[in-house]
Amino acid sequence: MAKQPNLLAFPNVSALARALRTYIIQCQTAGLHRHDVFKIAVSGGSLLNTLAQALLAPASSDEDVVKFNKWEIFFADERAVPLDHEDSNYNLLKTELLDKIPENMGKPTVHPIDVAHLDDTQELADQYEKVLVNSFAARDSVKLPIFDLLLLGCGPDGHTCSLFPGHELLRESDAWVAPIEDSPKPPSKRITLTLPVVTHGVKIAFVATGEGKKEIMKKIFEEANGLPCTLVNEGAGDRCTWFTDAAAVDGVSYPRRGSL
Repeated sequence: MAKQPNLLAFPNVSALARALRTYIIQCQTAGLHRHDVFKIAVSGGSLLNTLAQALLAPASSDEDVVKFNKWEIFFADERAVPLDHEDSNYNLLKTELLDKIPENMGKPTVHPIDVAHLDDTQELADQYEKVLVNSFAARDSVKLPIFDLLLLGCGPDGHTCSLFPGHELLRESDAWVAPIEDSPKPPSKRITLTLPVVTHGVKIAFVATGEGKKEIMKKIFEEANGLPCTLVNEGAGDRCTWFTDAAAVDGVSYPRRGSL
């Protein structure tokens, strides 16, 4: 039987952020051991505020150091808008985290979309896929890019990245990055990593907080429903870990732990 995803529940977001930091540094250490770089994909939304809270805290020991100068940050999805637009995931990451990183922590390499192609989402997706190819397959051919870590959010409808329930993109199996022009959540034009790329990460972490998430969390963990978040759970198994607060999993019967 396939191993199940890990569901971690914490009393509050502060405790969650501390645990998320520990987990990310473990993933960082493993990535640096593998290839001397830490390749991470991030989504947008409230996740980035929690991520900043986790990463900008002072180190508590020599093992608790975020080595931003070794990071390569990609976007799990992005909206077809200018980089300074309020809907841009890059802009949100810049505002929440990048602009606040102290000089002595180093600076990550960040890969935003090429805004020259905002009017053509297929070309926008193709160009971003080329960025991934250059990073993950520069020397040899690979079927899929394998991120050291993907950090994702969960929408109230069970969507993640820009993969939405019932959408044909959930069946995409060839492209690494795909366009979407009919997102049910505005803005409608976006690009997203495809499901096979998401589920092939070395580690996948979701952050879900607040009582507004408890109904969808029940569906994700208690039903076989084909929701995008459920499909990630099924595809990644115990490589997938959910970081939640008590409010988000209130009433969820799936077994959970309070620590890593």
